[in-house]
Amino acid sequence: MHPISGVSPSQSEGDVNHSERRANWQREHLDPDTRELLARDSAAFLHQSVSTPCLNAIRRAEGIWIEDTADRRYMDFHGNNVHHVGYAHPRVLAAIKVQLDDLSFAPRRFACDRAVELAEALSAQFQRLTGAPGRVLFTTGGSDAVEVAIKLARTATGRFKTLSFWDAFHGAGFGASSVGGESLFRGGRVGPLLPGSEHVAPFGCYRCAYGHPVDAQGQPDLERCRLACASMVKYVLEREGDVAAVIAEPARAVPFVPPPGYWQAVREACNAHGTLLIFDEIPTGLGKTGRFFAAEHDGAAPDIVVLGKALGGGVLPIAACVAHERLNVAGAYAYGHYTHEKNPVTAAAALATLQVIEQDDLVGNAARVGAHALERLHALKQRHALIGDVRGRGLLLGLELVTDRAAKSPAADQAEAVLYHAMSNGLSFKTTMGNVLTLTPPLITTVAQMDRAIDILDAALTAVAKT
Repeated sequence: MHPISGVSPSQSEGDVNHSERRANWQREHLDPDTRELLARDSAAFLHQSVSTPCLNAIRRAEGIWIEDTADRRYMDFHGNNVHHVGYAHPRVLAAIKVQLDDLSFAPRRFACDRAVELAEALSAQFQRLTGAPGRVLFTTGGSDAVEVAIKLARTATGRFKTLSFWDAFHGAGFGASSVGGESLFRGGRVGPLLPGSEHVAPFGCYRCAYGHPVDAQGQPDLERCRLACASMVKYVLEREGDVAAVIAEPARAVPFVPPPGYWQAVREACNAHGTLLIFDEIPTGLGKTGRFFAAEHDGAAPDIVVLGKALGGGVLPIAACVAHERLNVAGAYAYGHYTHEKNPVTAAAALATLQVIEQDDLVGNAARVGAHALERLHALKQRHALIGDVRGRGLLLGLELVTDRAAKSPAADQAEAVLYHAMSNGLSFKTTMGNVLTLTPPLITTVAQMDRAIDILDAALTAVAKT
C-alpha cells in the first residue's frame, strides 16, 4: 500500500516501481553505468508511482526497437502508445528538420500554414467519422486536450456535470484526474476534485461489474445481460438530468472492447438527455485498433474527439481536441491558448505522421497483424491455464492471467514474472491492473515480428508455470 494514498499500486494502468522481482531483474541485468544513471535520475526527479524510480536506461530507439545502455535490444510493445509509426521514422524526422529551417516558432497571435493544414486534416477525419465538419484546438499534451473538451462541453450545454468510468485514465491534470477513474491519479492528499464528476462501472465483459458471465471465448450473452453496463449510463443521465458530457475511451486501454451495441445505446441516451459524448482516443486513435478511430468499430459518432500521444510521431508532444462545428461557442473565452498551441514544428511532425499512416497503409497493417496476433494468442490460451482471457482489436491486445479460470483469481505475481522473463528475452510490454499483459506495438509491426514476440510470451508463460 502507498504510505500516503493507501492505494494498492497493482490496481493501475502501469507496472509498479518497487517489487522484489523488479529489484532482482535489475541486479541481474543492469551494468554499473546504468545503475549510476538510474541513481542520478532517482535523486533528480520527484518520485511518483508507475514511472519513478525507473526500470532501466535507454540510449537508442528506432522502428519497433529500443536499446538500453548495455546494448540490449527490446521489441517495444508498450511505448506509451506514442510510437505508432515507429521510433525515429525518417520521414517524420525529415519534416521536423525542414520545418526548423523554415519556421521554428509562431507566436500565438499569428497563423502559420503547418498548424492550419493539420487542423484541416483532423477536421476531415472527424467529418468522415461523424458526418459533420470539426473545429480544432491544439495542446502540448492529452491531459490538457481533455480539459479543453470538458470546458467546451460545459460552455455548450450550460451544465457542469460529467459522467465517466471507474478505472479509466484521461490524464494527470486536475480536470482530467477528476473524470478519470484510477485511484493513483485521484488519491493522496490533493483534496476534493472537480464537483459534478460522476462515475459508473465501465464495460468489461470478462469482469462484468453486474455479474453477468461470458462464454469460453469471452463473449457476453446479450439476451441475458441486456447491456446492463450501458443501461446504467442511461439511468444516471435520467436521474441527474443535467449532465454536460459523457467522457470515455471507446476501447479501454486495459484493454477491453465494448460489447456489441454498447456505444449505440450510450449515444441514444446522450441524445435523449442533451448530453455530449466525448471520446478519448489518445491511446487508441490514429489506427491502433485497425481503424483510424477506435469509435469506427462501433458506429457511434461522438461530439468531441481527443487525440494525442502518437500524433507527434513519437518525437514531439502535441494533442488535439476536435469538436463538432456547432460547438464553436466559446469565442469570447480562452480554453486553450497554450504557448505552443500552433507551433509549426510540432504541427509538421503531426502532418508527417498522418501522411506515413495513410501512405503506408498502417491502419490496414494494424488490422491484419492484429487479427493474426489474436488468433495466436487464443491458441496460447488453449495451452496455458494461466491465461483466463484474450481480448483486443488491431494492435491493442491483452492477456489476463488468472490462477483459477473458474474463479478468475488475478495472477498478479505470475504476470510480473512473465513480464521480466520476457524482458530478459528482448520483449518489453506493460502490465495493467496487476494481472493483464498489455501489448501495444507500433503499427509498423510485421507478422514475423509479432510471431517472435508471441513466441517469447509463450516461453515466458511456460517457464512461469513450471515455477
